[in-house]
Amino acid sequence: MEKVRQVIQYKHYFEEFLLAQPSKVQDKIFKVIEIIELYQHVPKKYLSPMTGYKGLFEARIKLGSDIWRVFCFFDEGKLVVLLNGFVKKTQKTPKRHIEKAMRLKNEYFEEKNKRNGN
Repeated sequence: MEKVRQVIQYKHYFEEFLLAQPSKVQDKIFKVIEIIELYQHVPKKYLSPMTGYKGLFEARIKLGSDIWRVFCFFDEGKLVVLLNGFVKKTQKTPKRHIEKAMRLKNEYFEEKNKRNGN
């Protein structure tokens, strides 16, 4: 199958989160990333927009009764940029994780604009 998207990470946050997880969870995270890369229409159970946070998405990972989330966003349609992740222990996503993801997303675009001379 040919990739329809490219997935990259911004800075070191995703990698640090990933390496802190057990190998079974890492495998599942890679499977979800692969789905995001390969499928034109990614099912909501794997990738869902964050309501009220423009452009922010969460990749959803579930293993047994445990849940993990990785924040990400799209850049120019075909590029998905991974941000921070966390283990979900409550119904509501903790605001501090969302705020960190929004801050990183804004940083990414500020740096990109500087590189492009805007």
